[in-house]
Amino acid sequence: MDIFNGSFSDVAVNICFIILGIHLVLISLFAVYQTIRDKALSNVPKDSPKYWRVPEAQLLLISALGGSVAMYLTMQTIRHKTQHPKFMIGIPAIMVAQAALVGFIVWLRLF
Repeated sequence: MDIFNGSFSDVAVNICFIILGIHLVLISLFAVYQTIRDKALSNVPKDSPKYWRVPEAQLLLISALGGSVAMYLTMQTIRHKTQHPKFMIGIPAIMVAQAALVGFIVWLRLF
């Protein structure tokens, strides 16, 4: 696919999709890293100087910014926060909202 074939708006849209794809890859890798890091730190005693857990709000924000699928799969794989309804309901709800947004954007492009 040549991004330089077509009108200026087609090129701009293609560049936006490339940037979005790069963003999703990077935020997904960051989501996996933060989830694994939080799981590793969950066994550190709270009075230890090395104790610093990733705040739940930060994990949900990373999920909302595009890392929801990667974070959900990582949480299921390493069995981290699978007993927390905030994550087991919240992250799939974020995925549904993101899928609806993508569907709406595709619908706008088609009509």
